[in-house]
Amino acid sequence: MFASEALGKGIIIIPEDGIVRAPFDAKVVSLFPTNHAICLESETGVELMIHIGIDTVKLNGQYFTAFVAQEDVVKAGDKLVEFNIDGIKNSGYSEQTMVIITNSADFAEFNADTEKETDGTEAVIHLSK
Repeated sequence: MFASEALGKGIIIIPEDGIVRAPFDAKVVSLFPTNHAICLESETGVELMIHIGIDTVKLNGQYFTAFVAQEDVVKAGDKLVEFNIDGIKNSGYSEQTMVIITNSADFAEFNADTEKETDGTEAVIHLSK
């Protein structure tokens, strides 16, 4: 589903620290009960899904702790979810994290710095109308 861009265009991030932070000021539109995925909407209308790991829904929330709830308003840099990378990997799952602009069709341009290493404070996806 992710590779086909059925949910929108996005990138894969290989996390190093097991913390998902808000990439921009936003409202938490959806937080999956297992805390492995979260959807945000920015004040400018960007709809973003962060999906931690591949098939990690099967872990039923094990290794995931949310620090926000649905409908919360968050600021850029706020901690959203913490996860145990080693626990995920040792359970046989990948920690690769998908970051998808679910309304990417609303934007004329989608550019991503796919080889960029970042501490999470720099933009890696650039959109324009």
